[in-house]
Amino acid sequence: MTLAPTTQPQGSWHWFAPTRRLVIEAGNGSALSELAGDWTLDAIEQMFEGLSRGRLAQAFADNDGPVRCALRLSRGEDIHLVGAFIGDVEAHGLLLSGSEFSDMDPSDLKPGPDLHPVFQPIVSLANGKIAGFEALARWDDGDVKAPPSRYEDEALASNMLIRSAETLSNLREASGRDDLFMHVNLTARDLARNALPALVEALMNGYGLPERAIRIELTEQAALRDENHALAAVMALKAVGAGLVLDDFGTGHSSFAWLADFPADSLKVDHGLTRRLGQYRTDTILGAITLLASRLGMTTTAEGVENKEDAARLRSLGFDYAQGFAFARPMDEEAALKFLVS
Repeated sequence: MTLAPTTQPQGSWHWFAPTRRLVIEAGNGSALSELAGDWTLDAIEQMFEGLSRGRLAQAFADNDGPVRCALRLSRGEDIHLVGAFIGDVEAHGLLLSGSEFSDMDPSDLKPGPDLHPVFQPIVSLANGKIAGFEALARWDDGDVKAPPSRYEDEALASNMLIRSAETLSNLREASGRDDLFMHVNLTARDLARNALPALVEALMNGYGLPERAIRIELTEQAALRDENHALAAVMALKAVGAGLVLDDFGTGHSSFAWLADFPADSLKVDHGLTRRLGQYRTDTILGAITLLASRLGMTTTAEGVENKEDAARLRSLGFDYAQGFAFARPMDEEAALKFLVS
């Protein structure tokens, strides 16, 4: 997902709460190069029109969660800061110019009847209870590999998000569990959609879901196809309250530079590593991954777990959650509710 064509990344910013200074990086020749520098809030606000003054201080006041702040320069140009707090005292993100988010296409709100998602439980290793679900696409013939032709375009992501938000709302209400979350997978093609943040925001508001109840799974390989646009995309999703999960961690590049920039809430470790559980070198790597994630304020999920006996070892290695056939196979909404309250 990139933002709308009229909304383009023009630089980055870093906020450090103890000194209350905002550092903006914007290259020479960029549309917002005059904002580059190390600013106090009072100093930089002199460049904004009157109605925009005070908004930055308000955006950084909570020292937690997403940052989304629309401003107008004195010369009349709209700019936006989107990003997230990393820890308690600092935040970073992107500086954008132009319109904030595209409007939704009304067709996005019409899920097709032939899509029948299933939901695989994600289990807390701390207490053995279901903490959330991952939504997986299935069609009316149960075939995951042959979707109808109409799902070979951008419709799948929108429809999965709609069905997932609806199911999550139903499960939370029927079970009385207001802590449940739902993972939804997005691809690099999905990240190129202008209106995705607006759709996520509308679904969360419409179903009364709290921040990070909907958690977007994104593989590093997909994101790195266009790193700058992907970072703008995930910052926008973070700004509207979506949780972010870096999927298949431990395969491919697993770039620490990308991990430093990507404002993930959670890491999901690929089954290629978890199936080697019990081997000394593998356990050492897994323990290092969970320690790194914990220090970055992220949770960790082991996927592809096929033996319940592995739960204790995964917990000892620092994993927060586990997912796999050892606990449950994907199921429809009705079965998910029965499994949840059993």
